[in-house]
Amino acid sequence: MQKPPRDVAAYPFTTHTETRFQDLDPLGHINNVAYAALFENGRVRFNHSLGLEHPRGTRWLIARVEIDYVAEGFFPEAMEIASGIGQIGNSSWQILSAAFQKSGCVATSVTTLVLTDKNGSMPMDDAMRGVLERARVKGWADS
Repeated sequence: MQKPPRDVAAYPFTTHTETRFQDLDPLGHINNVAYAALFENGRVRFNHSLGLEHPRGTRWLIARVEIDYVAEGFFPEAMEIASGIGQIGNSSWQILSAAFQKSGCVATSVTTLVLTDKNGSMPMDDAMRGVLERARVKGWADS
């Protein structure tokens, strides 16, 4: 499986998020659970930047979240969360993200979302696919 890039320039969107003292583990670095919240914040801001609206009667569900811890992250240094689109299927797509501090990339994440209605997954329309295509991570190829 292809991994998200560890170069901020590969991503079409970035946002800064403050780390919190409560994000620390007993060893003094950012806790693994805190990364999930940091990535969630970046992912939500990225989704808003796309301007996509849910077609009436549909919703997006998270089917899977993967996080790879690359290096230690520290408080009080802010995180830069970079995001973009990876694979695009018929009814699902991936948001690839990477977290950066001054030392470089500290973690990456792949989140798989599925477009659904009351009957289950449903194919996305061409307009939605176009928005996702324009927000691709540079150099990413569907496998």
